[in-house]
Amino acid sequence: MKKLQPIRIIGLLTALFAFSTCTKLDEKIYSAVSQTNFYNNRQEVMAAVLRPFTHARAWATMQDRHGYWRLQELTADQQAWPQKGRHGYDGAQWIRQHYHEWTVTDRAIEEPWELIYWGIGFCNNTIRDLTDLDFTRIGMTEEEKASIIAETKVIRAWHYLKLMDLYGNIPIVTTVGEPANPPTRPRAEVFAFIEQELKDNVDLLPNLEPSLVGRVSKAAGYAMLAELYLNAEVWTGTPRWDDCIAACDKIINGECGGLNGPPALDTSILAPFSVTNHKSTENLFQIAYDYRASGDAPGYPAVFWHYRQRQIYNADRDGNNEWVVTPNAFDSYKDNDLRKQEWFLIGLQKKHPALRDPNNPADSIVLGTEEYANQPLVFVNNIRRNSEGENGEGGMTRGEENSGARFNKYRPGQVTDPDYLGNDFVVYRLTEIYFNKAEALMRKNNGVATQEAVDLINACRKRAFTDADWPTEAYTTSTLTMEELLAERGREFIFEGKRRSDMIRFGTFTTASWWDHQPSNPDKALFPIPQKQLAINPALKQNKGYD
Repeated sequence: MKKLQPIRIIGLLTALFAFSTCTKLDEKIYSAVSQTNFYNNRQEVMAAVLRPFTHARAWATMQDRHGYWRLQELTADQQAWPQKGRHGYDGAQWIRQHYHEWTVTDRAIEEPWELIYWGIGFCNNTIRDLTDLDFTRIGMTEEEKASIIAETKVIRAWHYLKLMDLYGNIPIVTTVGEPANPPTRPRAEVFAFIEQELKDNVDLLPNLEPSLVGRVSKAAGYAMLAELYLNAEVWTGTPRWDDCIAACDKIINGECGGLNGPPALDTSILAPFSVTNHKSTENLFQIAYDYRASGDAPGYPAVFWHYRQRQIYNADRDGNNEWVVTPNAFDSYKDNDLRKQEWFLIGLQKKHPALRDPNNPADSIVLGTEEYANQPLVFVNNIRRNSEGENGEGGMTRGEENSGARFNKYRPGQVTDPDYLGNDFVVYRLTEIYFNKAEALMRKNNGVATQEAVDLINACRKRAFTDADWPTEAYTTSTLTMEELLAERGREFIFEGKRRSDMIRFGTFTTASWWDHQPSNPDKALFPIPQKQLAINPALKQNKGYD
């Protein structure tokens, strides 16, 4: 079982910090307890510091609600939530996301704004309270105070980075309740604010080490800077490739610490996502879960699993049969790619060995419940009404209960395992830093791969092939093109909440076709400011194309 004491927040402390920024950005504190009376020990201080991290589960991870991660994936070319018979139409909201037809009143557009600003409100409240607090009175040092406030500013900057990615021009609020109607700021100004916050505070953070699982360390801070600089040309119009490379080098060179010794690529393609991934050598920042200790489980079963999927894993729950992999995404992997074999479920599904009757071979098969009720459940790489004899590419309203390859990147373990459903959600890992540096090197070189870029990508990719296959699968400076780099990013980071931003940076998000999706309006690279926010804050300005 994990030892994640800092993340176990006492319910009473969490309740005392509950407030909402879901409408206007003026945080409303529903507790009259002052900081001088409330913060009496380290535990109470840490409850406030950690609140934005636990709140991030709602918007940054694989949860069955509208958040950043969901918009990053459902609007891109690898995943979809098709209607499957009588299930999943849901007012056509998933269809609109897939075809880039969302509206200013869609809940999928409203809730990420609300949730992320809510997290910013937690940060602002903590910074205000702890800035005025005498840490020596509660047995803490001024050095600890500086580090904790720096950590809160860095996690706030990460919230703003994600908001800027989704909505572009957004308000910047750093003081509780001020101003009452914060105005829209240009994206370049928001970028500069995030950059300064990170640069001012990242070196005040501790190096990553095991006790900081689920917290922001120097490694996380530099990973944020690497992401910021990698997207600088899109977000500000000015490329920052050298700055991206420098931030990546801080991590790669071991200057920022690691979870299990110096950071290193895991030898296994499953280890970074396992129920013990808090020990992974390559993970840099993750949203922590410890189901056995807290009862809080990651949300991927609800999102991805079939109605009978508990039988596949010997788990204690089934899923809602929502998301599937688009046919083009599954086809992008070669058959000898171990990621294709390990990260997906496809074909006939069998019960976990612990659930099979050894005397009845037929009992080993998982059975369907809808179109294929009481028939073997066979996941297929298409999304169409096969039970009705349909051929062709199908479409978003043509799914069935077995449509599409399925998610298997994060696995729960058995219900009897001590770390069951203990997978932390990985926000940044060393593989991404290698990819970021390689891309920056190539873009500096007019889109042509350097040998260093090839070596970085090959170091990551080699894990996905057997030793026998690797000689023919390794990239060279001629085969690692920009187009191939985007494809390999897709294969490596599928399900990790990065695809939309990658496609925008490579110029394909609104110009490419995939499966049944056709190119959309260039303005769709940004989401609209939600209409309900415009209605209550006259200082906000709508994004281009949504007026």
